[in-house]
Amino acid sequence: LGMELSGEIDEVGSAVTAFEKGDEVFCSTGMHLGAYAEYVCLPEDNPLVRKPVNMTHEEAATVPNGATTALVILRKAQVEPGQKVLIYGASGSVGTFAVQMARNLGARVTGVCSGKNLELVRSLGAEKVIDYTVSDFTENGETYDVIFDAVGKLSRSKVKRSLTKDARYLNVLTDSGISMNLDIADLELVRDQIEARKLKTVIDRIYRLEDIVEAHRYVDTGHKRGNVAVIVT
Repeated sequence: LGMELSGEIDEVGSAVTAFEKGDEVFCSTGMHLGAYAEYVCLPEDNPLVRKPVNMTHEEAATVPNGATTALVILRKAQVEPGQKVLIYGASGSVGTFAVQMARNLGARVTGVCSGKNLELVRSLGAEKVIDYTVSDFTENGETYDVIFDAVGKLSRSKVKRSLTKDARYLNVLTDSGISMNLDIADLELVRDQIEARKLKTVIDRIYRLEDIVEAHRYVDTGHKRGNVAVIVT
């Protein structure tokens, strides 16, 4: 198991030219899996790039899938400066990245999450925050140019009344377009944004590898903030 990681290259094959022993990298392993281990062997053309210099391995390991998913969907949404963008599930792995990216594009961001995460989402750049346990955003009369369901719990029929005339509704389950093949250029773009301090990851908890069962149990509660990392020591 395991589809994303950060670590140091221990050995390279004789034909490898892009990397050297000792390089610090992060990546998505896709359907190769294998990230829950001390070592993993990957082809040179895997979505593998040098780790952001301003992140620890624990931080970098949480980035590849969540950040690139947010990037691809917001690109599809064609977000423009000044547009009103609502991120549903704004405190999750994809949502925390989406809030920051939409803000960086100049959008006016509204984040929807639970009450305990309102300040977190606001700190990531949301102009407004809505506690979904208290208020249904589809009932407040507000309309948005883009609605991005980052947790896959809404339907177009549910949000229709909250969309402007030419608005776009995107769902993480159907609109990522990533499948299991992450684009290297997208991961490099995310890395550059991180190094420019325009993007950061949110880590709720860090577990040791021997406690990975508990890590999965916690994630399965559906209440994590941002990401959960697992360290191999």
